[in-house]
Amino acid sequence: MAEENAESAEKVGTRLAATILLLRDRTEQLEVFMVERHHKIDFATGALVFPGGKVETSDGGKAMRPHCDGVENLDDDAITVRVTAIRETFEESGVLLARPRGQGELIGADALAKIDATYRAALQAGETDLRTLAEAENLSLACDCLVPFAHWITPDMLPKRFDTHFFLADAPGDQLALHDGSESVDSVWTTPTAALQAEADGKRTIVFATLANLQKLGRSPTTHTAMAAARDGAVVTVQPWVAKNDAGEPMLCIPEEADYDITRVPLADIKG
Repeated sequence: MAEENAESAEKVGTRLAATILLLRDRTEQLEVFMVERHHKIDFATGALVFPGGKVETSDGGKAMRPHCDGVENLDDDAITVRVTAIRETFEESGVLLARPRGQGELIGADALAKIDATYRAALQAGETDLRTLAEAENLSLACDCLVPFAHWITPDMLPKRFDTHFFLADAPGDQLALHDGSESVDSVWTTPTAALQAEADGKRTIVFATLANLQKLGRSPTTHTAMAAARDGAVVTVQPWVAKNDAGEPMLCIPEEADYDITRVPLADIKG
């Protein structure tokens, strides 16, 4: 089934994409940063999502390798999706996972404020890229801070399809996460439990893949346990497919080995 799904994805065509679940610890449960998509965006319109987006040519891992930390054992494609995740998170939240070249600490709020004012809008407009930023500011992207969490490919039946890599990252304590006001119009730090309840109550729209990943994230009480679980577990590619249950009702299915809380959902209940 996985091989058939992969072949179908190639025939229909997918766009490579990446996203980061920025995490921080609070008393009762960890929190994750989420943004609300602008209603004019062509994917996940109005939905609450993790910061992320499509790979751009300038994110290419071969060119970006010298500007990334912790990528010695990664191939160019693996670097590419990490660069995209960092770029999109900076564009959509203002958080930049980067450090002065050769140093261990991530950049602080003062340095980030200047970088934000100089580069963020230009990045969003496609007028510059992370390579230019890294070279001009003598920065290295902190790819070593990203922990692979999930890999989802949009089902064949949808008109817009993405091949999306999800990463976990500990949010820098002195960087303020805030939506950009263009692609995203609202943002929130929320526990997985609260986000899931808001969706159940009809207060938020959350698409299926995001719901599933919130449920999995919600198993962990702290950032440390979430990242440890992700490092210890295997990332199983999820490309949902449709099958009928015993009553003949169409169900959206995902592989059990991907270790999600649910593996079959009525197709009529899916919100994207």
